[in-house]
Amino acid sequence: MFKIIETDSKNKGRTGVLSVNNRKVETPFLMPCATKGSVKCITPADLKEIGTKAWISNSLVLSLNPGVEVIKKAGGLHTFTGYDGVIFTDSGGFQADRESFYLKSENKGIVFKNPWHGKNFLYTPKDAMQVQMNLGSDVAMALDDMPKVKAGKKDVEKSLERTHRWAQECINFHSRKKQLLFGICQGALYADLRRASAEYINGLDFDGVAIGGLALGEGHAAMVKAMKQSIKFLDDTKIRYLMGVGNPSDIVEAVAAGVDCFDSAFHTQNARHGTLFTTQGKIKIKNAAYKNDSKAIDKNCKCYVCKNFSRAFISYQMRMNEPTGFRLSSYHNLAFMQDLMGKIQSAIQKGSFETLRKEIKQKYQVNDKS
Repeated sequence: MFKIIETDSKNKGRTGVLSVNNRKVETPFLMPCATKGSVKCITPADLKEIGTKAWISNSLVLSLNPGVEVIKKAGGLHTFTGYDGVIFTDSGGFQADRESFYLKSENKGIVFKNPWHGKNFLYTPKDAMQVQMNLGSDVAMALDDMPKVKAGKKDVEKSLERTHRWAQECINFHSRKKQLLFGICQGALYADLRRASAEYINGLDFDGVAIGGLALGEGHAAMVKAMKQSIKFLDDTKIRYLMGVGNPSDIVEAVAAGVDCFDSAFHTQNARHGTLFTTQGKIKIKNAAYKNDSKAIDKNCKCYVCKNFSRAFISYQMRMNEPTGFRLSSYHNLAFMQDLMGKIQSAIQKGSFETLRKEIKQKYQVNDKS
């Protein structure tokens, strides 16, 4: 299922391979968010061309619209979406951070409201497992009770009790043999709770362990600190997944600590707002400086966009709010990140990861006031 290939001599960074249902993806890897069964402005053919071999969809959202039966009748998520890479599905716990969905958490589960129909409903660990098994994803996530990242300690302790109880219930209800099941540890920014949750979830019979509840406004330094407080209590043999993290500077710090996979909508969101990633750092493509710039977005990038279009053209498309601009910008950012993950893998194997880590941190510095 997960095999470690190489470990960096100077830190805990490692390369490996995740194998599931005759699909393989090399680690460390980054998954774009295909919340509703697609990556915004991007097709599965684009992802194949870029080399992206995994994405994550949201099972709760898909269960509400178009509905599990529609997807199941089509043959499952891979057939329905046209994507043949590794598909992760989030359980829906993250929707506790979305006012349009979340109402309250109870001991039995989470009370959500359907944003399309307005109806309130209780979503339990059994529901989360049944939905994900019927969707047919390769990797399912346990239902967790995600606290606000800066919540008070008593509230976080209460959420941990639920997260741990639900994790065991998810294991009990999960019965799809061809689907991996990952647990999620929480704990907000409290070191003792991070440790307690990591130790508990790690001790259960999960195929992998995710670190959740971060990258939600706490800042780079606090995120890295909390992530390290969790990861040191996770087995080396299990794949480790840091949820919701996509900034290049955050990624190299997490890889150095031993994280194997990530998911984020950061890159496509930035693209749609005109922020593009390059080997020299970020550029704001809508700025006047690029209005007549005939150069490629990044002279060091070999993606389809950089080979065929100028900064001037993409700047114009973006300033006009043309869908083509959103598509080309999103394609480039995803290609840049896929290339970066490949560089990280190669650097770990060659023993030069520390050099790459320093370079990325310098070019993607985070203004962290926390």
